Amino acid sequence: MRVIAGEWRSRRLKSVPGVTVRPTPDRLREALFNVLASKLEGIVFVDAYAGSGAVGIEALSRGARHIVLIERNPVAVSTIRENLTSLGVVSEATVVRGNALTNLAKHDADIVFIDPPYAQVRDYAASLEILQQMQCPLVIAQHPSRLTLPETSGPLRTTRVLRQGDNSLTFYERTVNSTPEPPTA
Repeated sequence: MRVIAGEWRSRRLKSVPGVTVRPTPDRLREALFNVLASKLEGIVFVDAYAGSGAVGIEALSRGARHIVLIERNPVAVSTIRENLTSLGVVSEATVVRGNALTNLAKHDADIVFIDPPYAQVRDYAASLEILQQMQCPLVIAQHPSRLTLPETSGPLRTTRVLRQGDNSLTFYERTVNSTPEPPTA
């Protein structure tokens, strides 16, 4: 696995050993960041279900100001820390060891990338429900192509679906002038 482009282009990243983490394929990551190219400069990018941290690190390499990497697997968290250290960017990242659903709402971001294990289908709806209440303008979900995500989730609306074989990316943008609704008592 490697950084595709940007400041650390072609730098190798350590993968998480074993089969518990499914890395985002390089080709799909390249397509994702080609779409995001004009939106990355100076932003905060959250990579939930971060695995090795490759998606967040790619955002940082291409101009993000800060990344938040949320991962509950302790081996993966260790791999993330090793990758950040090897690139010398520990201070530009916040690594959170814990459940993505518990930690998503704790971090303001300009872009949130969610990529739960494909078997955890309920995490997509749960993540989108949490993100409805946040002010994040752009959410991207990586999911199996056979899974169709909802067109809308509160103020979040699908603007694009990018399919590559067994993997898809669904892009959600917050509708203009939408603010989270206060919880009902």
